[in-house]
Amino acid sequence: MVSLREMGERELIRNIRSIIRPPPGLGPGDDSAIIPLAGGDIVACIDSVTFERHFPKGMRYEEFGWTAAAVNISDLAAMGAEPIGLLAALTMPPDLEADSLYSIMAGMDNCAESFGAYIYGGDTKFGSGAVSCTAIGTLNGRSPMLRSGARPGDIIAVTGALGSAAAEFFAKENNLDYAPPFSSLKIPIPRVAEGISMSASGAVTSCIDLSDGLAEGAKSICSASRVGMDIFMRFLPEGHGVDEVSSETGISKEDLMLYWGGEYELLFTFDKGKKDALYDIDLEFSIIGKVTNEDVPYIIHENKRMAMENGKH
Repeated sequence: MVSLREMGERELIRNIRSIIRPPPGLGPGDDSAIIPLAGGDIVACIDSVTFERHFPKGMRYEEFGWTAAAVNISDLAAMGAEPIGLLAALTMPPDLEADSLYSIMAGMDNCAESFGAYIYGGDTKFGSGAVSCTAIGTLNGRSPMLRSGARPGDIIAVTGALGSAAAEFFAKENNLDYAPPFSSLKIPIPRVAEGISMSASGAVTSCIDLSDGLAEGAKSICSASRVGMDIFMRFLPEGHGVDEVSSETGISKEDLMLYWGGEYELLFTFDKGKKDALYDIDLEFSIIGKVTNEDVPYIIHENKRMAMENGKH
């Protein structure tokens, strides 16, 4: 028998999709599901964070709660949806102080409030320390941005900068004297307004959030759209601290910017004939490559063209 660790998350999801019945609307395979209703479609997603994997050195419980909400709100943003509400299931160690749990909930509520949403309920159980959060949103009549719409010739772009969360993580792990101006690692900011504007523009052909890193995001779009990508390292917007932490630790910039998750920017492709629609909405983004006829993403760096590796973190 194959263990879950040996199988990996991507193959596990593919196998689960082969077992369950295809639902109406949009089921597994994108950042969020779309549930068709007579009064309008509902966009929904669920994700989990754990003390073991998502509580880096120096994080406070309130920041952990913020992150639990943000990872789900970011999935709504990748679809172009507006957040409405959250449901949260907490499994917490029985010896955890009650005030720590209250801080987690306060952090979740602060994040929800920042994006116009509310916490509508949830569940609590004893466990090892995890929050599973379900986010609900609406498209308000807009078309969703999917992973499956990229076409050869489309332009590849990304919001914001890359690598700052990884730089902060490795700076703390290596006890470097490094203080970022803003902690994208502990207080990630979902690109909700950007996602809504991108969806409304009609120019975007595919989109995904980068919580699992640029390489994993690019691979997901390529797989869903059955295309390839050429992404140029020199075009990637470098996040704060990447150069400094790379120099101090010996970790390559490629690793920090391509293969490490924890950031909530949006990777998207768009029709090059409709680029003015993106500029008209005053969207800040960087063009980083083009969609090709191949089937995997490539990174082009120092005159070398290499297939992207799997995400490492």
